[in-house]
Amino acid sequence: MSEKAKNSEKHFSFNCPACKQGKIKIKKTTYDLPDGDKMLILKFECNVCNFHNNDIIPLTTNMNPGIMSLKVTEEEDLKSKIYRSPLGKLEIPELELKVEPGPGADFYYTNVEGILFRFEAAVSIYRKNLEEKDPQIEEIDDILNKLKKAMEGKCNFTLKLTDPQGGSYIIPHDESKYTFERIEKIE
Repeated sequence: MSEKAKNSEKHFSFNCPACKQGKIKIKKTTYDLPDGDKMLILKFECNVCNFHNNDIIPLTTNMNPGIMSLKVTEEEDLKSKIYRSPLGKLEIPELELKVEPGPGADFYYTNVEGILFRFEAAVSIYRKNLEEKDPQIEEIDDILNKLKKAMEGKCNFTLKLTDPQGGSYIIPHDESKYTFERIEKIE
């Protein structure tokens, strides 16, 4: 086990929400992040149908509401860490992509490359649902090509993370490419 992670398993006797027959096993891991914050990672898994779900909960975090911007200009910038709370809005203005917070939004911890993969998956699913002669196909293919270049570090862009409640943050690979603009907390 990593020095940065502490595991403990708890077994609860509630029925699986998917199959209604199995029991859910919960594995929890407390992880120390490089910036000193701590995260609780919960994994839920059914012993019958293999239903699983993961959740990430910050134990200590930046609680300053604000707009965080990261200029991505090279492949190394893709390693910058992103923590998005359920209230955080992610945007890449140059690619006209955004993720708005919603009632089913989860916490997630990833890097810039992981954000690009999420966007690529969502745009690809959208494209597959278009009719062959849909006029949007050319525009969607252009976005997918730009995403591919961005994932290779060959396309400059800005990742913006806006969190009106605080809790989201960016750990930049290069501090000189990061800005934070504090905003008033929305109650």
